[in-house]
Amino acid sequence: MTKGKEQVSSLICPLPAPHTCLLVPPPQLRLREGKSKGGWGRAVSQLSWTLLGPLSSAGGPRTKILPGLMTRSTCRPLPESLGTSTRKSGAGTLLWKLSVPGHWGGLRPTMPSLLLLFTAALLSSWAQLLTDANSWWSLALNPVQRPEMFIIGAQPVCSQLPGLSPGQRKLCQLYQEHMAYIGEGAKTGIKECQHQFRQRRWNCSTADNASVFGRVMQIGSRETAFTYAVSAAGVVNAISRACREGELSTCGCSRTARPKDLPRDWLWGGCGDNVEYGYRFAKEFVDAREREKNFAKGSEEQGRVLMNLQNNEAGRRAVYKMADVACKCHGVSGSCSLKTCWLQLAEFRKVGDRLKEKYDSAAAMRVTRKGRLELVNSRFTQPTPEDLVYVDPSPDYCLRNESTGSLGTQGRLCNKTSEGMDGCELMCCGRGYNQFKSVQVERCHCKFHWCCFVRCKKCTEIVDQYICK
Repeated sequence: MTKGKEQVSSLICPLPAPHTCLLVPPPQLRLREGKSKGGWGRAVSQLSWTLLGPLSSAGGPRTKILPGLMTRSTCRPLPESLGTSTRKSGAGTLLWKLSVPGHWGGLRPTMPSLLLLFTAALLSSWAQLLTDANSWWSLALNPVQRPEMFIIGAQPVCSQLPGLSPGQRKLCQLYQEHMAYIGEGAKTGIKECQHQFRQRRWNCSTADNASVFGRVMQIGSRETAFTYAVSAAGVVNAISRACREGELSTCGCSRTARPKDLPRDWLWGGCGDNVEYGYRFAKEFVDAREREKNFAKGSEEQGRVLMNLQNNEAGRRAVYKMADVACKCHGVSGSCSLKTCWLQLAEFRKVGDRLKEKYDSAAAMRVTRKGRLELVNSRFTQPTPEDLVYVDPSPDYCLRNESTGSLGTQGRLCNKTSEGMDGCELMCCGRGYNQFKSVQVERCHCKFHWCCFVRCKKCTEIVDQYICK
């Protein structure tokens, strides 16, 4: 600490006009009125944010600081010549200025100290920023303890789960036994996504962090639409089946009414998958994150929320609509003189196939000033609640791009003889491919021996494989 005149350490964070409402300083940096006693505590308490007014965002390259400090913004140092004056803006941006007063009882911190203060305050808000970037999908990567596994005196399970929004955390506290099955549903959705896109440039790769899919989900593309839909479908599937198996105390077997077209001599009973409960619970839990957000009507952010809600609903409806009647025969020697029928979920692979068809026919949308989604091309048919929609074009998945989250196709296997998306020409984006030989070992010439085992031989085969450059 050295004596001297008051100095002001400033940062400017320009942001387009539609997003100005998001320019809110982190709570840890807000000014607490009145004097504070003592060194570092006083320093942090006297940090203040001031809205200077419209300023131009031009003038020198922008330098990114810790992501998330200001939503969708980048910051650069405030020129000393600017001071506290304002300029006319052609870009329609607003300027926030961080000021550190110089009234320190004759003392002021040196610039390295100011940097330490500012960095510490940013890091203290980093946990909240990470929560915003995370997703409940991370429950698929971190197995959730079932209630019977809880230890007396241990921290509540909901406080330990990453990626939950405030509303989802409240639901977790009310329905803790559901969380393990939400994780199973998310895992089922991720696996199905990877199966459906295994031969595409984007293959639904997961990142090793709480966001699961990485930055690519920040783009409102077709791929994001499918991911939201199939993960919501996975939750409906897992919760519905858990009800039938008696794993949840708040639900049981399906109470669906007897279908009108079921033959009179067939019994309607058994224990069916409770798809009604699964649908309702998945709607409350999965949509909670989106419904908590409050963006300006007609903004891009609101359009993205509407897109997510539409695709979540499409995924849930795919499971609900595809549930069908299953029957079992009863009688002497399989005579099937009597049948018992119940409601049963479709295989999730069939749900994934239907959502993949919806992906191929997804509708491009944009948000209106009234805060609704409308077709970009009005000549197309208006999408139904069962259709997927997107608001952004898909990024280029050919090359690795950290900003979009694309991993590129370098090193991916391709099919030399295929003319589809898995073919080397399309998969490698015209960059060419390398050929190599590999040895595959398979079981062959299997024979059944009495009693009771199967014995096989091992066969080796040399196959050609092709990898994108």
